[in-house]
Amino acid sequence: MGKIVYDSTFTVDFEDRVLAHLQLVIGAKLRRGEAFFFSWKDDPSNGDGRTVIWLHPHIPLTFKFYGGRQPAVNRAWVEALMVTANSPQGLQLVGEPHDPGVPGDHLHD
Repeated sequence: MGKIVYDSTFTVDFEDRVLAHLQLVIGAKLRRGEAFFFSWKDDPSNGDGRTVIWLHPHIPLTFKFYGGRQPAVNRAWVEALMVTANSPQGLQLVGEPHDPGVPGDHLHD
């Protein structure tokens, strides 16, 4: 389980595999100087609601991974996440699709 630390004040946990894909999408958007919303459904232990944050290139953001190895990247998932990030609603977590460019089942590496 990894985490995103937003503006040194807000922390949210994500599985390392999810976090690795979010890092690629968020990094690409912020590198281009783009600001956008990022929303996710909260864990039932946190009220089962929804959280939305505004991501901006000047707001400090940290990705903390607890696993020691880099998860395999599913390019189809990065593309699906990027489609949501470019929408008016902003980045939203979507399920991981099968990556036709990767032989075998790498969905749970």
